[in-house]
Amino acid sequence: MGERREVFVTVGTTCFDELVAAVDSEPVKAALFCRGFSHLKIQIGRGNYFPSKVSRQPGALEVDYFTFSPTIADHLKSASLVISHAGSESIFDTLRLGKPLVMVLNEDLMDNHQAELAEELASRKHLFIARGPHLLALTIERMDLELLVPYKPGEGEGDQINTSLKLTSPCEGSATKQEKGEGALISKSKAKKGTKKAAQRHQDRAAISLARGSEYDENDPLSSSYGNIPLEDIQSKFITGRTWTDVGELCAEMKGETVLIRGAAQAIRPTSKKIVFLVVRQSMSTVQCILVVTKDVISPQMVRFATSLTKESIVDVEGVISVPDKPITGATQQVEIQVRKLYCISRAAPNLPINIEDASRSETEFKKAEESGEQLVRVGQDTRLNNRVLDLRTPANQAIFRVKSVGVNKGRQFLLSKNFVEIFTPKVIAGSSEGGAEVFKLQYKGKPACLAQSPQLHKQMAICGGFDRVFEVGPVFRAENSYTHRHLCEFVGLDVEMEIKEHYYEVCDIVEELFVEIFNHLNDNCSKELEVIKRQYPFQPIKYLPKRLTYDEGVRMLKEAGVEIEPMGDLSTEAEKKLGKLVSDKYNTDFFILTKFPLGIRPFYTMPCHDNSEYSNSFDVFLRGEEIISGAQRIHDPDMLTKRIEQCGIDAKTISTYMDSFGYATRPHGGFGAGLERIVMLFCGLNNIRKCSLFPRDPQRLTP
Repeated sequence: MGERREVFVTVGTTCFDELVAAVDSEPVKAALFCRGFSHLKIQIGRGNYFPSKVSRQPGALEVDYFTFSPTIADHLKSASLVISHAGSESIFDTLRLGKPLVMVLNEDLMDNHQAELAEELASRKHLFIARGPHLLALTIERMDLELLVPYKPGEGEGDQINTSLKLTSPCEGSATKQEKGEGALISKSKAKKGTKKAAQRHQDRAAISLARGSEYDENDPLSSSYGNIPLEDIQSKFITGRTWTDVGELCAEMKGETVLIRGAAQAIRPTSKKIVFLVVRQSMSTVQCILVVTKDVISPQMVRFATSLTKESIVDVEGVISVPDKPITGATQQVEIQVRKLYCISRAAPNLPINIEDASRSETEFKKAEESGEQLVRVGQDTRLNNRVLDLRTPANQAIFRVKSVGVNKGRQFLLSKNFVEIFTPKVIAGSSEGGAEVFKLQYKGKPACLAQSPQLHKQMAICGGFDRVFEVGPVFRAENSYTHRHLCEFVGLDVEMEIKEHYYEVCDIVEELFVEIFNHLNDNCSKELEVIKRQYPFQPIKYLPKRLTYDEGVRMLKEAGVEIEPMGDLSTEAEKKLGKLVSDKYNTDFFILTKFPLGIRPFYTMPCHDNSEYSNSFDVFLRGEEIISGAQRIHDPDMLTKRIEQCGIDAKTISTYMDSFGYATRPHGGFGAGLERIVMLFCGLNNIRKCSLFPRDPQRLTP
């Protein structure tokens, strides 16, 4: 960058994490860089603040962090600008050395000593006051470095400092009483009141300027081409008829066209005072926007405004499409926008809990960085879920939930085409719908109740009510104590129930047709989304040629492979995965149905086999070696159902209305239930079901 110009940030011997965090934010660092400073040294004091990673990128402000040390004077001497809060004793050392000083005031720090100190220093022409850390970037942008008059210490230095009671700083731009000839000194009490009023006026003017979008230079003839849009202008005030273009639609064929887009500022990269690159993201797509100072088109103030944007702020960009000679690696769209207008619609906080670029990295990127000695920030699962609103903004997450949406809607279309009726059943019920202890219990107007483990009872009652075929997509609640990659306490269930004419294989036929239809549709219509997911979470496409085996055949395959299975017992997770591998190798499919499970491991409403009452007319469906669906023919005979309920130890009184339904005669029927999150997880080859739940609920997570 040429001459080394350092900025030194000191908190003295006290802790002021808010100030350090503000200085360490992108807007302040960008503002310093644009004002010609090359290095930033931040004393992080003894607080709890944990700094961002050290910047060593070419064309950016270099940042170093250190804790308090007795050699602080050496840092002051080498600094071209000092930033401090009002309580730091380094202020006096800074003045003695003739260093420009930005002093940050804060309501929490305005005790008598610090207020008086602010008054006494207010006349220094090389002093700039920011009324709070949130206005620090604005103060740095506004300060007039050309008018700096270095302070020269001399006789009676302490008296000079203690009696300098003029009330405004140069960045506020108003004359003092002494400059107007109205007297040399005023009382400290009046000075204190005057300082607060002046600071408040400065804050009010800054707020008005921010609202107008001209916080850098109100006299800029191009000020109408950039800035922050006032809230009132976004309260459905206008219908302009403007045409908006989705970022994902931008292409080389649009070269030379003027477009208007809206998105999030994913990255802001100033390369000089006259050029800044802005990457704007809309859902899964990003485009690189360029601002270059050009007469009558882009002003320096507009470039500074772009540089001051915080990451993830929502912006409107209007500009002309251009096509670069070289491929663009930092954005999905292979075009650039030469910006003509730039407006901020909603400004994000300067310090975000997670960086979207960090949260979007793949394992491949981490491995390459490790091999080259570069250290990247890895965002853990808990951090992601604690800040899910930000985590959802990553392209992969955007794609995952689009795949989920397309899949469930295709399933709905298929079932409707097969004469199924979509129903909506209650989620607060009197008794357990599945049996067992995995139920959330609650009080319903003084009566015991629970959350439905499935719509099982009510979809059967719908068949009893005369519907031939029904289905539902809705929430399912399980009081799971399973801390696994595939279990949730709440998930979205796809439940189907239908009349059986002769054999429960009729239900299996619907399962195979339904999911082959869904998988085909996803592969044909979500190729972009699947590629986006693969970039962060690489996976192999599933093979889904349907295959059916009986439970005994599956157990036999496992035993031949050396896997021990408990007689007439359910398959463990490890056994399921092993069987999935065996079926894939033998039949070249990841999608198969296992039928005729032992009756003892199935719910109370499952119909026993006609030829062996130890087995049942039931089935499970597997994808990539994990269960995704459970189904069966149901017991429709009231006497048999009563006997099964007694055998399973269920209180018949809690489901009496369900029991009564079968006394009115009903048709043989069967159905199945599927968890959508698990299906999406396995279809996309993901390693954790929480990635497929918008705001997951597991045994340890109830928020956000």
